[in-house]
Amino acid sequence: MRLLVPLYFGAWILIVWEVVVRGAGVPFVLLPPPSAIGVRLVTSSAILWADFRQTFLKAVLIGYALGCGSAFLVAIAIDRSPFLQRGLLPLGNFVSALPIIGVAPILVMWFGFDWPSKAAVVVVMTFFPMLVNTVAGLAAAGAMERDLMRTYAAGYWQTLVKLRLPAAAPFIFNALKINSTLALIGAIVAEFFGTPIVGMGFRISTEVGRMNIDMVWAEIAVAAVAGSAFYGVVALIERATTFWHPSVRSG
Repeated sequence: MRLLVPLYFGAWILIVWEVVVRGAGVPFVLLPPPSAIGVRLVTSSAILWADFRQTFLKAVLIGYALGCGSAFLVAIAIDRSPFLQRGLLPLGNFVSALPIIGVAPILVMWFGFDWPSKAAVVVVMTFFPMLVNTVAGLAAAGAMERDLMRTYAAGYWQTLVKLRLPAAAPFIFNALKINSTLALIGAIVAEFFGTPIVGMGFRISTEVGRMNIDMVWAEIAVAAVAGSAFYGVVALIERATTFWHPSVRSG
């Protein structure tokens, strides 16, 4: 039922969309019906796959892994050093507030027009949410549990692996889920500022200028499905990893 109900509502939205557009005579250049978008998905599958591979399989996944992985390591370093915590966290909050539309063209100039510059934008977007959440999660373990580990003569790394990282797991996965959507948004926006003749963002900006709105909606559909699937995979990994946590058991 948890899957059928959203599918049922989604199907009715598409039906109403189709009926309203065709019944009211809305020009396809303004809002194409779902059937036209579906035809475009089938007829332009090769182009959509090339765009998906360029944007998602390269820029998004590589940038996501680098951003989240490096932020996790920096969070461990910050946890070990109060000096770094006082210095890096305020800087992180400042950088995370920078508008991506201003950062993206600079990174494109630095790293070139191919996918590495888009991956760099994804790193910037995913680094600080992961950093802040991991630092907060590492502080979530209770004082009694830490005292118990000290009575067992556990060192820092033993306490980190056996107590603090498990306690921080919900925070870490929360950042991973947030970043799964931010990464795709960042990569697509970055492609608006320079890219080879392939990519979701490039295709959207180009086809809007050509008034091929059905192709734009086809790219949007592919991006929405990819982002939702990415989020779902992370959520499934979270449930399998943190099955013991009360928030997972209650769900």
